[in-house]
Amino acid sequence: MKDKIRLLDELHALRLKLLEVAEARGSLTDPEVLAISEAADELIVTLQHIQKKELLS
Repeated sequence: MKDKIRLLDELHALRLKLLEVAEARGSLTDPEVLAISEAADELIVTLQHIQKKELLS
């Protein structure tokens, strides 16, 4: 459960950073924005796997 909470906190921080960088760069296709988005996507997939395991347990 601690892992899930830590990952959710990390995802929240990435979302805030994504908004900040996208606004500063003025583009959703800026390489830094895309890198942050990809990192968030990876966390989302990891969290989905955790949730699936919890549902199957």
